[in-house]
Amino acid sequence: MNVVSLVGRPNTGKSALFNRIAKKRVAIVFDQPGVTRDRVTREVDVLGRKVMLVDTGGIAFDRRVTKDPLDDETKSQAALAVEDSAVCVIVVDTREGVTPLDSEVIKRVRESGVPCVIAANKCDTADDDWRAAEFERFGLPVFATSAEHGRGVEALLKDVVARLPPAVESETAKRPLRVAIVGRPNVGKSSYVNRLLNAPRVIVSEIAGTTRDAVEVPFAIGSGPEARHYMLVDTAGMKPHTKMSKTSVDNFSLFRSEQAIAEADVVLLLLDAKMGPTLQDKRIAGKILDAKKACVILCQKWDLAQEDGITETKALPALRAMMPFLNFAPVVFCSNKSGYNVRKTVEAIDRAAASASEKLPTGMLNRVLVTATKKTLAPMVKGRRLKVYYGLQVSTNPQTIRLFVNDPKLVTPAYLAFLEKNIRARFGLEGAPLRVFLKARTRS
Repeated sequence: MNVVSLVGRPNTGKSALFNRIAKKRVAIVFDQPGVTRDRVTREVDVLGRKVMLVDTGGIAFDRRVTKDPLDDETKSQAALAVEDSAVCVIVVDTREGVTPLDSEVIKRVRESGVPCVIAANKCDTADDDWRAAEFERFGLPVFATSAEHGRGVEALLKDVVARLPPAVESETAKRPLRVAIVGRPNVGKSSYVNRLLNAPRVIVSEIAGTTRDAVEVPFAIGSGPEARHYMLVDTAGMKPHTKMSKTSVDNFSLFRSEQAIAEADVVLLLLDAKMGPTLQDKRIAGKILDAKKACVILCQKWDLAQEDGITETKALPALRAMMPFLNFAPVVFCSNKSGYNVRKTVEAIDRAAASASEKLPTGMLNRVLVTATKKTLAPMVKGRRLKVYYGLQVSTNPQTIRLFVNDPKLVTPAYLAFLEKNIRARFGLEGAPLRVFLKARTRS
């Protein structure tokens, strides 16, 4: 897919322009240098062309600009974005005019050989457009724009699209599997992405809260028509509300993580294998359940757990006992450091996605129900017993089954769990949530 990257020094309005082009509030916009660190990506339709739009962190060659200890990592991510791009849009702030940092950024982008244009931002009215002329000294196309009001953005995009190479789009890439990677801060989410891709795709640091936005990373296994395409979404660590600061950045980071869960096909819940599930891990699991998403549990840092004598045969039953509500989710013990079982996580993702979308034949489903209800009768409730007439799969993603019964009020939670267990035993549905609804129907 054609990649269009927005680059520039800190606080020129790159994220605001990104959101304007995406027609959705995706990137965090906050009046503070250094808010964006990783590359934030989103597939968008630009004048009829599918484009992978990339927002980068502000390139600061002097750490005093942002006072961010991760400036070097942010700069590296921006450089990688330029390298991957079909076209670069250099975003500048016309209110401040040409700065030495603008000149340095433009120089380095031009040296990359990638076609580039300048978005002279913050020209909110026609009276401001004269400020854009100052940037024409660099010999690049300059477009007076206002990300906040949308002025000049269409003209900018027409020029960008004209510079894109011919469209070559694989059928299998049109709908990649969205995989949200969630968990507490510093549990290894970004390290997992980098290990899986075998590249420094997202910033990794011991500093809690390094990832602030939901970072989308395209990923494929194989090539050609047989390739399997994924969109990995690395999210900010989800903190307990009591430990969150009151800043807009923290609040929006949490919102983007929750949104990533809602938009995902499969959610990877990362746990610290040595520490085990915490209360916050259970809260995050609750959000996955509420969203009715397919789920895979990754027990990270397994190399450290093994050093303490912990084994999978001991850890798995303990984990299931502490999080029984996620018993349907497969568990993979893995290590980003050694690479142990990282490839197996992809296999688990594929199984969970397949289970969530599997079609359950009506005849087979009803044979399971008949066998189960004959084997174990429903308990009596006020002198009456539940009778299951037949069942029907009404939707997938999530798997939803409607049972037609004599009276839904006669079902007990234990018996409903028994029926769900029998359905899972027959069809597998590993990693997929299962919803069973009862509807009253008089048998004719």
